Amino acid sequence: MCQHQPPCPSADSADREAAHLVAHHPEQGWSLLCNGVLLFEDTGELLPDGRIIAPCRPLATEHVVTAA
Repeated sequence: MCQHQPPCPSADSADREAAHLVAHHPEQGWSLLCNGVLLFEDTGELLPDGRIIAPCRPLATEHVVTAA
């Protein structure tokens, strides 16, 4: 799919989110990358083969523990 040089990471790569945007619809909450990955505003992903990557939301600040 990708015509960029150097080519963007594939949908199977760990860094797949680094691919270039080809469509961005913030009003609908999604973006399409040139590797075919759909990114959702909740951090979930839909891969071109139909696999789903569950959202990985950060913990709320009251649950974050810092070392002193």
